[in-house]
Amino acid sequence: MPVFVAPVLAIVISLALSWGLARYRGRFAILDHPNPRSLHVRPRPRSGGLAILAGLIAGSAWLLAVTGAAPLSGWAIAGTLLVAAISLIDDIRDMPAWVRLPVHFAAAIALALGAGVAVNHITLPFWDVVLPEWLAVGGSILYMVWMLNLYNFMDGVDGLAGGMAVCGFGAYAILGWLAGAPQFALLSLCIAAAAAGFLVFNFSPARIFMGDAGAGTLGLLAAIFTLWAARDNFFPIWMGVLVFSPFIVDASWTLLRRLLGGELPWHAHRSHAYQRLVQSGWSHRRVTLWEYLLMTFCVGSVILAAEDKNPVFGTVILFGWVAIYILLGLFVGWTEKTAGGGR
Repeated sequence: MPVFVAPVLAIVISLALSWGLARYRGRFAILDHPNPRSLHVRPRPRSGGLAILAGLIAGSAWLLAVTGAAPLSGWAIAGTLLVAAISLIDDIRDMPAWVRLPVHFAAAIALALGAGVAVNHITLPFWDVVLPEWLAVGGSILYMVWMLNLYNFMDGVDGLAGGMAVCGFGAYAILGWLAGAPQFALLSLCIAAAAAGFLVFNFSPARIFMGDAGAGTLGLLAAIFTLWAARDNFFPIWMGVLVFSPFIVDASWTLLRRLLGGELPWHAHRSHAYQRLVQSGWSHRRVTLWEYLLMTFCVGSVILAAEDKNPVFGTVILFGWVAIYILLGLFVGWTEKTAGGGR
């Protein structure tokens, strides 16, 4: 029973700090001023990531005190804190990509080589392949860097990134328990709880944003936990990716479209699917609630696949989601055209 105090502590600390930071407008307030990529029109505090991190640290410290074992290795903690630190500096003074990215890669390399989270096999319901060492390490590093950046890209509508963290890490907690991995499950639950405390003040209309310190850290943690689960066979990597696919598909497809269109990927833009829906007339609340529904179905299908363990069932789910995302992409384009917002 004492271990379950950890997620309670995480949500209470996060909730209290989010409330305080949302109200603070003093000298050290970190404000998000509207820019060409923004969908908000008035400055808002973007220090919510500090509340999420504080909740997570409190929950993790409790687990360490009760179990006597660190939930993550020293390398994993160091890499995560490094990303959180550079992201917080970026929140304060907008650092250029050429400064941020080397730090992101340094953290990912430390995690892949030091913490050993690199995955040397890719498992799908119908296929399992062992990767050479160089490809396993290189692919894992790129995956971590991409996840921490795409999560930041997707943090643009009230309640969206926080909701993804609650759903995604909540699903990881369930999958961890099903796999008999209580440490993985409890730490996932702490992350979900810390995100939930913040989400109370971030849901539309948002009173506070999580900023890069929150989004980048959550994205990196999502990658770490996906690789950790695949490495230790808690669940296959395709399940972990599918849980966070509402973010992965939107950000990856948007990046591909922009590259094919000759755009520079680091330039500000508003061409993610969720941004295009808002520009087509959807409210933040409507976009977020529909995204929550999508996340819930993703999580539900993954849990069903984890319990069933039938490769045929898993294959149907995987290809079913490919079809669903194609249809959703067409729907977003149709919504833009009918709203007069076609590109």
